Amino acid sequence: QVTLVESGGGLVQAGGSLRLSCVVSGATLSLYDMHWYRQAPGIQRELVAGISSGGHIYYAESVKGRFTIGRDNSKNVGFLQMNSLKPEDTAVYYCDAENAGFVYSGKGTSVTVSS
Repeated sequence: QVTLVESGGGLVQAGGSLRLSCVVSGATLSLYDMHWYRQAPGIQRELVAGISSGGHIYYAESVKGRFTIGRDNSKNVGFLQMNSLKPEDTAVYYCDAENAGFVYSGKGTSVTVSS
């Protein structure tokens, strides 16, 4: 059984930083593409960043230059470093791992950025 567990969310002031982690169990992370999504109340889920199994990286325009996605395949952990946070970054953040059409998702971690 593949499980993903996010952590690292919390309450932070605008301009602050948080580092989200995504621990993957039951799968070899190096074989998977990994993505971070976020969803705020009343807003469609947004793809924030992605990193392929080969290391190719994608960022949404809204987070470019502020967020950094990465992975440590030896530990089966992905992360999202979030700097210069803004109130509009407030959302529940989810990670997922995808391989050959199979997608596994975590339950999310909440991020609140106060102004």
